Amino acid sequence: MPDSIHAIPEVVILRLPLYVRVLTQLKDEGTEVISSRELGDRLSVTPAQIRKDLSYFGRFGKQGRGYNVSYLVGELRQVLGLDRQWNTAVIGIGRLGRAIINYPGFAPEGFKVVAAFDADPAQVGRQFEDVAIQSIGEMQQTIRERNIAIAIVAVPAPQAQRVISELVSCGVKAILNYAPIAPQVPEDVRVRNIDPVLALQTMTYHLKVRQDEAGS
Repeated sequence: MPDSIHAIPEVVILRLPLYVRVLTQLKDEGTEVISSRELGDRLSVTPAQIRKDLSYFGRFGKQGRGYNVSYLVGELRQVLGLDRQWNTAVIGIGRLGRAIINYPGFAPEGFKVVAAFDADPAQVGRQFEDVAIQSIGEMQQTIRERNIAIAIVAVPAPQAQRVISELVSCGVKAILNYAPIAPQVPEDVRVRNIDPVLALQTMTYHLKVRQDEAGS
């Protein structure tokens, strides 16, 4: 393992979950061994890049023999901390927040929604799945009592920075933000921003280029 997490490029960290997903699919399909070339074909990544990425975390394969799929996926899950449960809170219980709570894909991957918060008194006390909605004022105590490590923010943009700052003050170090803002947080807090509009806008660039080329 590297001496410091800071020695690993962020782009490598971002690729690791993709490796885990594909390797898990391969394992489920009954594949026992895979080469870096075959894995690269699945991920549209060069074999050299895969070998370099994995080298940050140890030696997993044997030259000429490839990678043991079951072993590699297990090791990468440990690297990512997916071998344990992460208690998670959702803040903002509108349509998006309710969809997040009801999404069945989190728990199997180790992310358990154990608390939910909303500023609307009409929402407080309602139950979604097995999670009761609490007021924002209860957030600090609940986060401490339930050992919540990750927060998912699904509030409107005008309230997002205030909510995120409060989460930081509660000791939360990992935040998934669905609000269309670029929040300000301390260096030791990790934020991932999910903005479908930005993703769509990157695709329209490529669509426009193709249309322009077709019309020229």
